[in-house]
Amino acid sequence: MNEHRVVITGLGAVTPLGIGVEDSFNGFLEGRSGIARVTHFDVTDYRSRLAAEVKDFQADRWVDKKSARRMDRFTQFAIAASAMAMEDSGLVSYDRNRAGVVIGSGIGGAQALDEGYSTLGKKGPRGLSPFLVSRMLVNMAAALVSIRHGFKGPLSAPSVACSTGSNAIGDAFRIIQRGDADVMLAGSSEACISPLPYGAFCSTRSMTPSECAENASRPFDKNRDGFVMGEGAGVVVLEKLEHAVERGARIYGEMAGYGNTADAYHLTAPEPEGDGMIRVMLVALKDADLGCEDIGYINAHGTSTVLNDKCESAAVRKVFGEYADSLKISSIKSMTGHLMAAAGAVEFVSTVMSVFTGKIPPTINYREPDPDCTLDYVTSGAESLDIGAAMSNSFGFGGGNSCLVVKKYQKNGNS
Repeated sequence: MNEHRVVITGLGAVTPLGIGVEDSFNGFLEGRSGIARVTHFDVTDYRSRLAAEVKDFQADRWVDKKSARRMDRFTQFAIAASAMAMEDSGLVSYDRNRAGVVIGSGIGGAQALDEGYSTLGKKGPRGLSPFLVSRMLVNMAAALVSIRHGFKGPLSAPSVACSTGSNAIGDAFRIIQRGDADVMLAGSSEACISPLPYGAFCSTRSMTPSECAENASRPFDKNRDGFVMGEGAGVVVLEKLEHAVERGARIYGEMAGYGNTADAYHLTAPEPEGDGMIRVMLVALKDADLGCEDIGYINAHGTSTVLNDKCESAAVRKVFGEYADSLKISSIKSMTGHLMAAAGAVEFVSTVMSVFTGKIPPTINYREPDPDCTLDYVTSGAESLDIGAAMSNSFGFGGGNSCLVVKKYQKNGNS
């Protein structure tokens, strides 16, 4: 197969720290928290009461009010993040038949489903809106982004729980690599801070019961006790290198490697020895044709759950050996909470920005070291580092693992 080089030329994000990449990434570097008590609905009777909600989001900045009412919040986020990524890329002239979309979600139209169940109970089936289907389907974000931009190439909407965003970007990377498209919009969106999904995750006891928003999400800290649900979207523009160079695009970085593995072990718990995590990082490194010492930074999955943080730390040490002590590692989930299916995409956007700017966001709320988590988690504020290549990890319920590697762009192909 003739493998084309793939570069990142546009970034878009909707996060609990801001609308847009600049506001969000600056917030990450400043160590600001987007976590507070839930405002979308009354959480008095719920085990957990905190979330990282997107603030001040106005859908009519990107779509007319009538269209916005026919979209679930997760689709609105995806539309906004995609529009920002396209504007950032400067793409104007391109073959629409060779431009595609891969944007996933985990739960899809959560608010639409909640509202639909409520209407069904009160008014019966005749009370349901004909737009309920298009609001709740997981593929609607990808489909409406495709329609908005007239992208007629490959279209898909992966749903792989918390690794969805990374899988979407990795799949789009492969599509361009093998020559099936020149341009891809790729990422993920989630807006599931709604009574049913929020309550369901409360019942798993995987979310923190903490009432203290300031330090509720504390990845790798000894006293971590669960994740905080968040919402948002991340989308990137990927391009075939020749296509980007020909139009004089600004290049943030080069896609170098992608790994995708399964634990094949348990519905919610990671494999105890970190087998799938280890293999996915090794696969991504091999795909990137890089050695361990070529990686300067890892944007960790780092959920603030006891098992994940312990297993991920052990897996990194297994893969990188003695060099693991030289790696910079951080989890922006300490600030954004867990954006669920959107996490991998937003974290990849952050990783790309770290490579591009040489700035690494910190892991906030780290107070007490855990003897099972002994790496450098960048806990004393943002750090500066000339990063040749970086890795972004995502691991999801059901045992799905994905890993993306991005490297600094060099014309000769070497980082």
